Formats: sequence, structure tokens, C-alpha cells
Amino acid sequence: MIKKYIYGQPIETNAVVMDIEAEKDSIQALNEIQTDDGKLFFTYFMENDDIVYGLGEANRGINKRGYIYESFCSDDPLHTEEKRSLYGAHNFIVISGIVNIGIFVDTPSQVQFDIGYTSKNVLKITPSDDNLKIYIIDGTSAYDIVKQFRKMIGRSYIAPKWAFGFQQSRWSYYTEDEIREVVKNYRENHIPLDAVYMDIDYMDGYKDFTVSEERFPNFKDFVQEMRQQGIRLVPIIDAGVKIEEGYDIYEEGKYYQLFCKKADGSDFTAGVWPGRTHFPDFMNTNARNWFGSKYQKLISDGIEGFWNDMNEPAMFYTDDGIKEAVDYIKEFDFDTNDSNKFFELRDKLTGLANRRKDYESFYHNMDGQIVRHDKVHNLYGYYMTRAAGEAFEYINPDKRMLLFSRSSYIGMHRYGGVWTGDNQSWWSHLLLNIKMMPSLNMCGFIYSGADLGGFGSNCTRDLLLRWLAFGIFTPLMRNHTALGTRNQECYNFGDTQEFKNIIAIRYSLIPYLYSEYMKACLNDDMMIKPLSFEYPDDEFAKTVEDQLIIGESIMITPVYQQNAIGRYVYLPEDMLLVRFASPSKRSCCVMHKGIHFISVGLGEVPVFIRKNKLLPLCRSVECIDMLDTSKFEIISYTDREITYTMYEDDGYSKNYDSPDNFVDFAITENDGQLGAVCKKTIVKLSLFQ
Repeated sequence: MIKKYIYGQPIETNAVVMDIEAEKDSIQALNEIQTDDGKLFFTYFMENDDIVYGLGEANRGINKRGYIYESFCSDDPLHTEEKRSLYGAHNFIVISGIVNIGIFVDTPSQVQFDIGYTSKNVLKITPSDDNLKIYIIDGTSAYDIVKQFRKMIGRSYIAPKWAFGFQQSRWSYYTEDEIREVVKNYRENHIPLDAVYMDIDYMDGYKDFTVSEERFPNFKDFVQEMRQQGIRLVPIIDAGVKIEEGYDIYEEGKYYQLFCKKADGSDFTAGVWPGRTHFPDFMNTNARNWFGSKYQKLISDGIEGFWNDMNEPAMFYTDDGIKEAVDYIKEFDFDTNDSNKFFELRDKLTGLANRRKDYESFYHNMDGQIVRHDKVHNLYGYYMTRAAGEAFEYINPDKRMLLFSRSSYIGMHRYGGVWTGDNQSWWSHLLLNIKMMPSLNMCGFIYSGADLGGFGSNCTRDLLLRWLAFGIFTPLMRNHTALGTRNQECYNFGDTQEFKNIIAIRYSLIPYLYSEYMKACLNDDMMIKPLSFEYPDDEFAKTVEDQLIIGESIMITPVYQQNAIGRYVYLPEDMLLVRFASPSKRSCCVMHKGIHFISVGLGEVPVFIRKNKLLPLCRSVECIDMLDTSKFEIISYTDREITYTMYEDDGYSKNYDSPDNFVDFAITENDGQLGAVCKKTIVKLSLFQ
């Protein structure tokens, strides 16, 4: 059951697509409190054993109890444990215990969730603006509540199938020849690869929708050249538009008044990669339509995917911030003997980026309603990606495009996926990636992933191998690293065989992973789940956060500690352990319910197949265009007849619900023997009982 409550005059976020009539009574599930200064907040008393799920792209664990979180999309690459906000704002939580309740706070301004931080058993929700909607969901379990919520917010974005291939990125590959060299090395080492990313330096002066003629002199031909090798190029698009006379995007945005404004009506200016920029007013329908139409420039060159960045929006400085800092320095007494003054000077200069004060200094025209930015801050990246997603519907209505974003709010999940931003080459960030994935799924972001190997800092060989071994199971599998770090391509760490084997395992699993992704999207479900969602009566499973259920058939147990030779795993039931050293080289053994230590070599990928489930595998290839789905090997741990429905389509069209897209694999009994059958493909069975 879902109930909707309205406070004040909330700004419409378009996060919810289900028509739900607002309640006239006050919320019974939450304590509504108004302070002496008129501020509104809500509290809920949690039981000692309650688990709190949700918040999507948030710090720390799957269970969010014991800390304080802020929904305020933030450009901060140092995701250390004390950080309260990251790039996304996903205001959905589930409290699960004797009573199960879901809470979605639908407001585009900052919200604070104190989940037992100030007081152990008290959940306190504090919105920064009293104009909001709150949805309360009652359910039989946490998983039931998530499914209700997913239907409430609408079908998740569906990526093209090629976007499940391995993808390589770096800030930056500066020229055509650099990209050719990357592709050449992957192909010569026979490491599968489907896409190469183009970071900001492909542009002419960091100007959106331009390509440097000096570094990419024949861009359209180059795109086609890469496609002939099975490679898609994926360019970045930033939120800031460079201020430069003669630059068409700038000139048009200024002429048609499509940029965000200051209080005096002038265009708001901030410094980002191009230098001084204006921000398109994505809250305005005309601005969205205009900006979205510009993707056509690159699509006409053959581009089939984009990643939207810097759209919190990120700001290095503003004119006002620079002026304040300069004025402060002019008045600074450099002869002072007060060390606190020097810290103050440092903070004045290092604090120029992403100041909350600057977010309060510009405005949007929301189709006639003038709104200060901080009141709708969390919508900005969402609406930028919405602009692109809506544009793709008329630019190329019958074809799926790859699209994902750094900043997001619930609702954006219908237009694109997310990557988790500028992480670091830290073992702790591999673990954070593992724990974040089910929370993102709960909020509708199914096509998601992290920068494998880490974006900032220098990655080590063992960290990249372990991270890839987990990244096999995330829809977005991209290796990306920053300017100034070591070269992080898989062929730059000596012997490439283990890298080749791990990524090849991904390709043999793609039919299963793609199928489970598509079913999650089409059925408003999750692809990546915590153990507790599949084993709700298992008290120990509720405490396990470093093992995940992927789809209906498998459980994964990634290794995320340096120099580890293996790890302890918990099996909620008897399962079949498959140790992949390569797609064809593997060993299998049945393991019984309980806690076990398993050894896991650097080049190995352990996969547990659940009892009475099956896992289809195909032959690995070097790009998805070459996948042969006419032959499968089925691995199963069962002693009875079972059926698995696999989703398989052409990977780019939108005829999602056709019955032809659903293929049944069955293990049936004949004369006392179990065998695998499928009407559409040839099947080999590897059966364990």
C-alpha cells in the first residue's frame, strides 16, 4: 500500500509516474515536528534489530544505520567515510524489521537523514525546504517495498546490448592515434573490448558538441573506422557552456535566454573546464529541448552513446567568489604572527569550488516560475540527462543509445544510468562499489557501475584484477582513470593472460547478465540484491554485505583485500561453487550451507549457483557484435526438473515485450535422466546433484 502526503507547495520533480491521490490526514507512520522557528522535520523510532536500506548512491554500507547522510549532489572525489553526500540524491529508504516501511521524500532541495547517528534508535528526516511530498509504503518485506516503489517511479532506462561489453577510458586520449593505439593493444592481446571513451580533451577548447579538428581531423571517418573494428566511441558532454563569441551554443543560449540567471537578470557565470561558462537552464522545457537537440551533431557522425558529467553542477569558482578572495588577500596582514589567520587564508582560496553560497545566487525559469537554484539543486543533473534522453526519442526513435550521468535524482533512472563518479584506486573503494550496487538498484538505477581500478591515484595490478573480477557482474564495466595517474589499460601491467581470462569470463556471462538486467528493467525489479532480499528469514544473511545476488541464479563473493589468498563466505543454502580461471577452464564442487573459507587466485572468479537454478554460458568473443547465441552450455545444481527464461533480443531496438524475446531453457527428466533442452538453441548440460 502506498500513501502520499503533501506539504506546502512542492516543486514537481517528475520522479513519480504513478497516479496516487494525496491523503487528507497527517502521516501516522512518522512523527511530524515543527520547531519554534517553523522548520519541519520527521522522526521514526527504530527497533534495535531494524535494518535501513536505500539512499542509492550513498557512502558506507548496505545497512545505513548509525550514520548521517545528506541528499545534496556534490562534486567530491574523496569518498572517505566521513562524507555525507556524493554525486547522487536518492531520497528513498526502507526500514525493515518486525514492521516494514518505505519512505520517499520527494523534494529537489537538500534533505538530511540522521539514521541513528544522534540517537541510536531515532530516524530523523530534516528537509531544508518545507514544500515537499512524502510517500509511505507498507509491505510484507523490504524487497516487497522496493518492488512497489519501482512500479511507482517507472521503468528503468534500457541500454543497448553492446554497452554490456568491456569499455576503456582515460582522462584523456588526446588524439585519433592514441585511441588507435589503445584498440590495437587490446586486439593484439585478444582482450575483449567494445568501447573507448573520449574525455574532455577531444573537444575544441572544452566546448560542448565540438571536436578538435587538430587532434581528430576526420572525426566521422574515424568513428566509422573504429566501428569496423567493433569499437564504439563514447564522448563526454559537460554541463557548462563556454563563454566565447562565435561559438554557436553560447550565442544561441544567450540570444534565446536559455542560461541560468542571477537575481539582476544577467547570465550566471562560473568557472569550469572551459574557463568562464554559463549553465543551461535545464529546468526550462525550451532549454532542455534546445540542448538536447545538439546531441544530433555527434550522432550524425556515428556516435551511439554519451556520458554526461560535471552536472551537479560542478563549479571551480564564480566571479563573486574570486572577487571576495582577491579582496581578502589585498587586506591580509602578511606580517601577522597568528597561525589561525594563515589557515583562514588557505580556506578562503581552497573553498572557492562548489560553495553553497554560490548555489544560492542563481535562478531557474521553470516554465514561468522563477526558482532559486538551491531549491532545485538535486534536479540539475537529472534534467540534463532528461534533455538528452528526450532528444534521442525524436533524433533516433527506434534505436537505443547509451546514456549515463554523474549527478542524478530518482526519476533520472528512466532516461539514463549512472556511474559512481571520481573514486580512487583504493581497496576501500572496491568494497564501497560492492555495497553501493544493490542500493542503486533499489532506486531504479539498474545500468550502473564504478570506475574499475579507481579514477584517482595509481592502481596496482592486484587491485585492478580484483576490481575487474567484481566488475564482471555490473552492467557498466568500464576501466577509467585520471590525468596524471599511471596508464591503467589492462595490457600495461605485464602478463596480460589473467586480464584476458577475467574479461573473457564476462563475455561468456553476457547472455545471462543481459537477460537478468532486461528482466529487472521490464518487471520493475532489481538485478543486484543483498542476500537478505532472497533469504529474508535467515538472520545471518541480513548481516552479510560483501556478497550479492546477481539475478535469479547466482551469488558472488568478491575478494576486496590486498594480498588476500581467498575469503570467508556464507552460504544461506547448499550451492554449487564454480571457480572460473577462464570461460572454459573451471572447477566445480557442491558446498553445503554455512561458513567456509575459499581460496581465490588473482586470475580466478568464484561464482555460486543457487540450488535448483541454472546458469547459461556462451563462447567468449572479443566484442559483443560477434556473440553467438545459437549454442550454450548450461551449468546447474539440481536434482529435479527446472526452467529458466532467458531474455534475448537484437540489443538495439525497442520491441521489448515481444514474446520472441523470451527463450526457455529447461532441465527435464526422460527415462530417469535429467537433460537440458531449448527450442531455439543447441544446449550442452553440465549437471551437478
